[in-house]
Amino acid sequence: MAADEPLVLGIETSCDETGVGIVRGTTLLADAVASSVDTHARFGGVVPEIASRAHLEAMVPTIERALKEAGVSARDLDGIAVTSGPGLAGALLVGVSAAKAYAYALDKPLYGVNHLASHICVDQLEHGPLPEPTMALLVSGGHSSLLLAPDITSDVRPLGATIDDAAGEAFDKIARVLNLGFPGGPVIDRLAKEGDPKSIAFPRGLTGPRDAPYDFSFSGLKTSVARWIEAKRAAGEEVPVRDVAASFQEALVDVLTRKAVRACKDEGVDHLMIGGGVAANSRLRALAQERCERAGIRLRVPRPGLCTDNGAMVAALGAEMVARNRRPSDLELSADSSLPVTEPHVPGKHVPGKHQHAHDHDHVHEISKDNLYS
Repeated sequence: MAADEPLVLGIETSCDETGVGIVRGTTLLADAVASSVDTHARFGGVVPEIASRAHLEAMVPTIERALKEAGVSARDLDGIAVTSGPGLAGALLVGVSAAKAYAYALDKPLYGVNHLASHICVDQLEHGPLPEPTMALLVSGGHSSLLLAPDITSDVRPLGATIDDAAGEAFDKIARVLNLGFPGGPVIDRLAKEGDPKSIAFPRGLTGPRDAPYDFSFSGLKTSVARWIEAKRAAGEEVPVRDVAASFQEALVDVLTRKAVRACKDEGVDHLMIGGGVAANSRLRALAQERCERAGIRLRVPRPGLCTDNGAMVAALGAEMVARNRRPSDLELSADSSLPVTEPHVPGKHVPGKHQHAHDHDHVHEISKDNLYS
């Protein structure tokens, strides 16, 4: 870790976790998270209004905790990065508003970055600089995507994505049918280890010869599993929960890994990066490793704590923006719930070195400013 590498604070509030990370270059100094998942559990999913309020309450304490953990002062920072999209609009607005306030008060450059690109860039904190191009499989509660990134700061190309349920969403829905609670991914992963993945032949969506080679569909799988469970219950039979969990999980990760390896071969890329919350799934990691080894592909997967939403991934991408002299965002930066992955960050119009004091604010900025300073 060199002292001249950029020191960047990252803020992540796209869903239900308030994440604040601090990195210097590609070295992680702090990763503070305040999660509201327990609050949402009784509703069986994330409630946007509750998530936004939780972010508001947790923001300043989490930033202070991260600075203390990193052993740095806010004035030492070279930049502040924040997830500006995609995600829940209200939750994003809290993070963007906080980042703009800190950037303004400290006279630091601001970088609004893409949530999905951040999930790719976080791997640098564990395995070093990303190869160029990078092939990434991102799987979470809201996204299932295959992305090719020749330059993580400016050039991310979507090859395929889910056309209905995302992988993590399917885990949550099947867990609900099985009465396993929320979130569903960790408990299904745990129960699946005690089940037989070959006991039930669940379908593999979009794997036919005429189907889109890199797109995903898990709605049919979800429906098939739910109907199988309903039929068992209607017949008065006990549902073999562990076998259902194992068979469902195997069907899902089979499709994910099969398509990811195919994309690597088709694009001539000899490595694969897997990120997002579902990347913490033990069977996905094991099957991906097995198939990548057979295909001569190097697999890069961050440790589970860096796969779920966190501020470290935002800081990592922000540090890369600073290192490559990408143009900072203006204080007009807005939360964009549908920010496309083709936009790794949202550059501003100002002259480099002039970080603040833009006055032709748009409506969203006016709202966030009122919230912060009134």
